[in-house]
Amino acid sequence: MSGTVVGIVVGAGCAVLALIAVLLTIRWSTKRVNELEEQLRRAQAGLAPPLRPELPASPVELAASLNPEDVIDRTLDQIVALPGVDAALVTLEGATGTEGRARTIAAGLTEDEVERTLLHMPAHPDLRALEIIYRYRLDDVNETSRLPRSALSVALRAEGETIGSLAAISRSSASSFSSEVQDALEGVARRAGPAIWNALRFNEARELAELDPLTGLHNRRLFFEFLVREIAGARRYERALSLIVFDVDDFKRINDRIGHPEGDAVLVAIAERVRSEIRETDVAARYGGDEFCIIVPESSRDDAELLADRIALAIRQTKVEKVGALKISAGVAELRPDETAADLFKRADDALLRAKGDGKGRIVAN
Repeated sequence: MSGTVVGIVVGAGCAVLALIAVLLTIRWSTKRVNELEEQLRRAQAGLAPPLRPELPASPVELAASLNPEDVIDRTLDQIVALPGVDAALVTLEGATGTEGRARTIAAGLTEDEVERTLLHMPAHPDLRALEIIYRYRLDDVNETSRLPRSALSVALRAEGETIGSLAAISRSSASSFSSEVQDALEGVARRAGPAIWNALRFNEARELAELDPLTGLHNRRLFFEFLVREIAGARRYERALSLIVFDVDDFKRINDRIGHPEGDAVLVAIAERVRSEIRETDVAARYGGDEFCIIVPESSRDDAELLADRIALAIRQTKVEKVGALKISAGVAELRPDETAADLFKRADDALLRAKGDGKGRIVAN
């Protein structure tokens, strides 16, 4: 959210329905993540067929990973391994996780060649494949040129829908794809479609399960996972690490004055202010209610205090109708030798409590 936060009138009934929808989404997402992980474990252990048992076996099982990048890379490798194929393209259109935007991943092509050879496979049920011949106007394109000369594209399908296409590309001036290559490319597409779809859905469900549904920041569970990991890295490389814990002063009064839906809008605005101030390496999370945490790697306590000051200023510039300027109280702590994640969090949280006790609207380091 950008600009001034204004109280938005939202019916209580709509707010309740929205909250129920969010809770159901998170519950489904967590369940879906667990189901997909269990299917993958059973498949790899030989206790159950792969995720899509109706698909023929392949030299590299595409469904053996739920990482979309891994599945797409393996798909490209299988296409390039076909006879007479020099490069490959995977294009995803409208697949889950692509936010409605076409996404193209290539192997064996430069960025310029990707733009030049980009294909769109018509989603017609009777069309098996589309073969393209590229002709160039350049005088220096001769028989020995290595520019892409032809491409064979087939549809990529999953769950009965077309989610994109696969293309095999040849640099040979006399290239004509054989029926065997077309059959093989269609076989790759039959395996790759469900595997990519599963991986994208798993990735989307995992993100929903790990993110706070209101603010889009990391949730409490993932925050502690990151904190443990960052502490281990800080010790290994002998680097500083600090933690900021803050909450909104008198947030209950804000909710009472403008209502819970508008109070939620305030939290969303605060999350945006936090994102605008932190680095890519910093980890921000909503701990719960109006309490937020920020892991600040490679930063001393003084560095973290400066960051907390910038965040406090950015939040103070957020004006809320009927409330005015927002203020936060924050606690800051720097990692000590042999300190656990729980120890570090407690010291930062204790500092926050002292900031509240000292009159609010201030930052205390511990």
